[in-house]
Amino acid sequence: MTQSGAETPAITEPTSGQPDGSMGSEPQPRKGRFNVSSIRAALAPRAMALVLILIVFMFTLLSPRFATVSNGQTILELASVLALLAIGQTFVILTGGIDLSVGSVVALTGVVAAKIVQGNPDMFIPAVIGGIGVGLTCGLINGTLVARFRVPSFIVTLGMMTSASGLAYYISNGSPVSNLPKNYLAISTLNLASEGGFQLKIPVVLMVVGFAVAWVILTRTAYGMRIYAVGGNSMASRIAGVRVNWVLVSAYAVSGTLAGVAGVILAARVTAGIPATGTGYELDSIAAVVVGGASLSGGVGTIGGTALGLFLIQTLNNGFDMLNISSFVQKIIKGALIVGAVYLTSRRRD
Repeated sequence: MTQSGAETPAITEPTSGQPDGSMGSEPQPRKGRFNVSSIRAALAPRAMALVLILIVFMFTLLSPRFATVSNGQTILELASVLALLAIGQTFVILTGGIDLSVGSVVALTGVVAAKIVQGNPDMFIPAVIGGIGVGLTCGLINGTLVARFRVPSFIVTLGMMTSASGLAYYISNGSPVSNLPKNYLAISTLNLASEGGFQLKIPVVLMVVGFAVAWVILTRTAYGMRIYAVGGNSMASRIAGVRVNWVLVSAYAVSGTLAGVAGVILAARVTAGIPATGTGYELDSIAAVVVGGASLSGGVGTIGGTALGLFLIQTLNNGFDMLNISSFVQKIIKGALIVGAVYLTSRRRD
């Protein structure tokens, strides 16, 4: 019984499947139907591969010489040196840094290796080790200054770029270091296998191995996870027990070592240690990583994306050369491509 004049509150049941009983103003998407958002989400990770396929198709139509075995081999061989730099650059950029010194380190290591082996075939192994060692040393110096002394990577590697270039000119007296023995030149010319006119040479093998090893390290090891963690949030990584300084130094050491390998190969390819070689390679290596989807703020990027970015740039260069397009126009297009890639990466991240 209730008192007179008092009303019993009515108990109502939810009228919809919403926990709060609301009807829900947002319509639920039907399963099995495509919309713009789902298509965009599906294509975003594959966009670079699709662009590369379209570019290959376009150049194949425009030039009958493009889709040939010999031209494919040319693209691979030209990409091999830059690939090593791009792999090392990927490690650095993932930590949130940048390495502007790799081009000058290529020149310095090539000059050092050529100077050691010049006119003396017996010095082949010391020349290779010496060149790579110089690259490793440059990387360790960069990493130490960035990690231990907190100097911005841009400033550190800019200084190393200038110093390494000056040292290369000093050692070579500003002239090419030539008269290299045949066993050293074989680094670039030795054919490991041949099939249907395609020749497999050492630089291409090193490129493939480099990408494979880098992929395993970044995706299957604890060290790779630490690289991404430091780039994503170095302070949180330090609190979590990650040796941030060691990770940073090692990333720059990887970049310097691979620049050393690239310098040794390039000196063999051009048959001399030339202090001007490697000019602009630092920008091309950064472009390959950024076009491949990496974020310059760190923590975002893949080695597969770097490979796609590298071959996209190399394919464009090769196709434009075949079509006799001005190098000035090529630089304009490459610059626009880099800006567009950074924009799309930032949009995807947001």
